[in-house]
Amino acid sequence: MEAGTLEDVAVNFTTEEWDLLNPSQKKLYRDVMWETFRNMAAVGRAWDNQEIEEEYKSYQRNLRNEEVEKCC
Repeated sequence: MEAGTLEDVAVNFTTEEWDLLNPSQKKLYRDVMWETFRNMAAVGRAWDNQEIEEEYKSYQRNLRNEEVEKCC
């Protein structure tokens, strides 16, 4: 069986879709994505926790940057 990737399970919103979410929905999305990262690690993803955490933080930064760009 081939190893899964984050891209296999992630839900990617367009900027327009992200704009339609309220803050609690955005927080839920971030929480679910973090849980997904942890679950992938638990089932044998070949990353150590530091790499998973760094990828998650990078993902969060990208979302925040998109939000900032929309406001400016």
